[in-house]
Amino acid sequence: MSAVAFVSHGGGPMPILGDPSHDELVSTLKGLAQQLPKQPSVIIMLSAHWETNGFEITSGTAPELIYDYYGFPEASYQLQYPAPGAPQLAKEIAHIMQAQGTSIRLNETRGFDHGMFIPLMLMYPEANIPVLQISLTSSLSPSEHWLFGERLANSLPEDALVIGSGFSFHNMRAFFAPKTPQMNQAVHAFQAWLDETVTSPDVQDAQERWANWSSVEGGRFCHPREEHLVPLIICHAIAQKQGASVPFTALDVEARHFIW
Repeated sequence: MSAVAFVSHGGGPMPILGDPSHDELVSTLKGLAQQLPKQPSVIIMLSAHWETNGFEITSGTAPELIYDYYGFPEASYQLQYPAPGAPQLAKEIAHIMQAQGTSIRLNETRGFDHGMFIPLMLMYPEANIPVLQISLTSSLSPSEHWLFGERLANSLPEDALVIGSGFSFHNMRAFFAPKTPQMNQAVHAFQAWLDETVTSPDVQDAQERWANWSSVEGGRFCHPREEHLVPLIICHAIAQKQGASVPFTALDVEARHFIW
């Protein structure tokens, strides 16, 4: 059974640049890494920052970094995380997924985006573990990604580590707006719903709960667009059990990581 975690990866490169509002995010990510396997055979990364028509998986031998953020100091465009790819494993995963009825296209040229390298620089700084990154499909459908997660779980080596990289709160306008009581209540309501969905033993049908996430109090406020939430849905489907919540604050907003 693969180890699984969902991480909220912060604002662009800010966690790496020493931004004080990311101190808790940095410390909790490093703490999370202590609870995960020290040397998995491969890290499977599901980042909010790669969407395609259908699913794709990186299959290059040494994918380059994609500095997909704007307006930050020059140092943030010099960051390095030279993790190797795993082309043969990518082919094997795609083959097993195809046999289950889900197609994943191999992408030899796609690099690693900041949803991959920012958290991994903190969690696995040696960059010596092969990494495969898998895209989200542009439908962002909870049910489609849940099914994908179930099938992916059957396609991975037992000593793989799966990391979903998004953010449990991702309303960019609200990040930089005054933190009113109404806003804090909306954020807290949805983070509490996430805690219950992922951790409560009383939840009988997690897939059904995820299908209705946008009607929950604070849901659409926290995620005007859900690409930063979908990696968490996939992770829950892969784990097929309830996990643990890791609360923290970033950019003065309540947020979560999860681990299974």
